[in-house]
Amino acid sequence: EEMSTGGEKRKVNSSVRSWVEGDASGGKYGLNDVLEIIPLGAGNEVGRSCIVLKYKEKTIMFDCGIHPAYSGMNALPFFDLIDPASVDVLLVSHFHLDHCGALPYFLEKTPFKGRVFMTHPTKAIYKMLLSDYVKMNNISAEDSLYVEQDLINSMEKIEVINYHQEIEVGGIKFWCYNAGHVLGAAMFMLEIDGVKILYTGDFSRQEDRHLMAAEIPDMSPDVLIVESTYGVQTHDPRIEREKRFSHFVHEIVKKEGRCLIPVFALGRAQELLLILDEYWQAHPELWNVPIYYASSLAKKCMAVYQTYLNMMNDRIRQQIQISNPFIFKHISSLKGMGSFQDVGPCVVMASPGMLQSGLSRELFELWCSDKRNGVLIPGYCVEGTLAKTIIAQPDSVQLLSGQVVPLRMSVNYISFSAHSDYTQTSEFIDILKPSYIVLVHGEMNEMNRLNNALTDRHKSTKIFAPKNGVPVRLVFKSEKHSKVVGKLASEPPSDGKRVAGIIVQKDFNHHIMESADLSNFTQLTTSKVVQKIHIPYQQNFSIALNALKEMYEMVVDIDQTELSSTKTQGKEAYRVCDVVDVVQFDENSVLLEWVSNPVNDMIADSITALLLQSQSNPAPLRPKMESEDQFVVNFMKKQFGNAMKVEGSNIEINLNGKLCKIIRNGRRVECEDEELKKRITEHLQRVEMAVGPIPETLVLQ
Repeated sequence: EEMSTGGEKRKVNSSVRSWVEGDASGGKYGLNDVLEIIPLGAGNEVGRSCIVLKYKEKTIMFDCGIHPAYSGMNALPFFDLIDPASVDVLLVSHFHLDHCGALPYFLEKTPFKGRVFMTHPTKAIYKMLLSDYVKMNNISAEDSLYVEQDLINSMEKIEVINYHQEIEVGGIKFWCYNAGHVLGAAMFMLEIDGVKILYTGDFSRQEDRHLMAAEIPDMSPDVLIVESTYGVQTHDPRIEREKRFSHFVHEIVKKEGRCLIPVFALGRAQELLLILDEYWQAHPELWNVPIYYASSLAKKCMAVYQTYLNMMNDRIRQQIQISNPFIFKHISSLKGMGSFQDVGPCVVMASPGMLQSGLSRELFELWCSDKRNGVLIPGYCVEGTLAKTIIAQPDSVQLLSGQVVPLRMSVNYISFSAHSDYTQTSEFIDILKPSYIVLVHGEMNEMNRLNNALTDRHKSTKIFAPKNGVPVRLVFKSEKHSKVVGKLASEPPSDGKRVAGIIVQKDFNHHIMESADLSNFTQLTTSKVVQKIHIPYQQNFSIALNALKEMYEMVVDIDQTELSSTKTQGKEAYRVCDVVDVVQFDENSVLLEWVSNPVNDMIADSITALLLQSQSNPAPLRPKMESEDQFVVNFMKKQFGNAMKVEGSNIEINLNGKLCKIIRNGRRVECEDEELKKRITEHLQRVEMAVGPIPETLVLQ
């Protein structure tokens, strides 16, 4: 299926049908019992993370990123698959572009009207990174996803959340935990009608030089949506990686070479700067070799890191008591190529991390043909990027100009990527014990390997690895409970006792209460609507009164003090069924007045019709007929034939040897056979309904 995102067409795999657990077709369960998870990005790929969850008519979006290997519309998630206006909450896990790069587009170019949340550091860094992305983008203005003003406008819509702070939006409860991936990274726990979902985003359970390890939530989720970036791979110990990293850099500069380390401006760059600064401090022979942190955001980035030192690990918090670890002794900032003097061995840490464009790409193209130089790839690389290509160490590479040149510089890959590996992920799952696992953010092969390994290890857990656009549907059948509150709760319940009140639903909670308690337990208030209607009536009012008494059993005089208006006092007035006042307003009109509700309105409507009929045809509503007693006799005769006979003032019915007596004076039935007694009683009630006025009890049921 081809999907259009406002211009270029992109393909989303629809050959795989939905993953369904349980009867999610709506036959056995209601549609509201089905929880749907659909990746709009990061399904069998790394990039454009965007996961949409739907449950109980609520829609939540996790992350809103772009794909680093594509440009323009092709880099966006498959927003075509949803209605952006239906998204209630958008939760952004961290500031990397593959998780937040499409946010200005989604907030400013679509009908989205929901609320957006991220942590304080994420919001601070988000603006800097995306502003740099807009300026450094090499595509034409027409193909740009958004401009600087869109980014500025999006900032006003973003709300911040602290770790462990619980927020509720329309029945959607959520809070977040430290994810350990980068400064401010968050895992979001979501609860809808008792069902808990944990979205990890990118997370790391290994503490490094400045960040804490990801937290373990204090409760088990029903559904875990977890990254699968490294599949079944296991990271080398941190100390070993640091030694290999330092040794490679040292060897390059020792032979008068240039060492390029492509990084993203924020994230792993700060970790590597701490390692290099410490290593240089321990090796005086390297002090004449400069280290450059080449990023237009360098100083701003460091300011953010210095602001949020309290969110880092104990090592940093203790060190800050002596000196600021992010004020480096051996590292200088480099804004761009214009201020760089390439005159000897040096180490340059430049962005972006996958060599797509920018300063890191310029330096790579400048140095790649010299065998003295080296490039060290320190993080995860997405398929289709130059960084991923050179890890395989090809003989040649293609420059941005299209020219093909030999690749002679040394290439090394030492992962400092703060993503969970197999050991961390499996132990994380062992502790949380979720019922369902949905794998995202992983290349297809890595994701499938992880799926197989986790399936073998967690036999009782259902695991899914959906592709982009392929929904996972899970059934969570919840029972509805109503809590009785207020005056209704003052007496304990008992068997057979009827509870009557108003059911108030707020999100997924139901309460039963008296209307008088609405203002105490809700933000609702009660009001009384009194309706009045003047009906033209030229007939004598006694005709109207007779018609009312023929139709309704309860028509009584009204005490003059009960009339609501001085204009009606002293007038002839009656109350029908204890709800509608009928007043002879003047010689040519009748006034009806009542407190409005569905039942009272129905009675008032019937009285209006009755008055209009008696106005045009003043004859009695019921024609003269035999007496009611005689009507009963004739009716029973037709029902039971020769089995019925009249004995004095009573009626006897002998049916198949079962004797039943109707006492006409009291309108009661005497019979030993309960079935026959019930049958005859029902016949009597029908007679009374047919020949008598409508009883009040029937009207007000």
